Amino acid sequence: MTRRFAALAATILLCASPALAQEKPLRTGVDGTFAPHSFPKPGGGLQGYQIDMFAEVSKRLKREITIDSVSFSTLIPGMLAGRYDFIAAPTPVTKERADAMLFTAGYLWVYLQFGIKKGSAPIKGWADLKGKAVAVNKGTPYEIASKAKAQEIGFEVQAYDTQTDAAQAVLSGRAYATLVGNTSIAYTAKVNPMFVPDLAFKEQKLYYATPVPKDNPKLRAQLQDIIDCMKKDGTLVKISEKWMGTPEPDALERTITPGYGVEGFPGYDPTPHALKCD
Repeated sequence: MTRRFAALAATILLCASPALAQEKPLRTGVDGTFAPHSFPKPGGGLQGYQIDMFAEVSKRLKREITIDSVSFSTLIPGMLAGRYDFIAAPTPVTKERADAMLFTAGYLWVYLQFGIKKGSAPIKGWADLKGKAVAVNKGTPYEIASKAKAQEIGFEVQAYDTQTDAAQAVLSGRAYATLVGNTSIAYTAKVNPMFVPDLAFKEQKLYYATPVPKDNPKLRAQLQDIIDCMKKDGTLVKISEKWMGTPEPDALERTITPGYGVEGFPGYDPTPHALKCD
């Protein structure tokens, strides 16, 4: 499924500025089953944090964006193969990924958390999973973390194409728990009373940031400048309040970090730059 944003803005620009109107739409993708970030809405199309966020990015960039709904595991290979200009899905920053692409600054903190079926014994530590099964979304840090612990402790890791399928595996009894970011756990529990949040690793925070190809630092700067302006004027906070609740005072939705990218990771550019917001 593909959804186009900023059709009205593009029409206006077509009349006002032929040069801008000739620009091709930016191509990107999301996992369209990853609530509350991007998931189907009644009547067709997508809704969620990422959808609202990049609709606003499209408006401020004055450029149309096309968003494909695909499996998360295909997004990074797709961008590296030239199919996408950037990835709109919430993408945790890792060293391995930062070696292969450029990231904007982070716009959300996320930490790993288990979700279990209501009535199941709470998980106190990884050792409690011995002999059980953990469901994860394929191609994510959650799969990597689970597989590393599975070899050490001895439990099964079930990798699914979508987080929705991973959560359903827990509810159906095929898996004891699912491991994913806390934002997804909280939303799933909100809409399904049989699913409950469990053990969280709050000391192991990850950045959600926007990746672009390594050879396109200009696009990285354009996207980050817009996202930083959305932090400055409170737009990101409003989007978070809509989908996930009020962010903490020091949350990344409010915090503009120096340079371009995520400090401490490959591709970070510490060069100071002035933020210009319309």
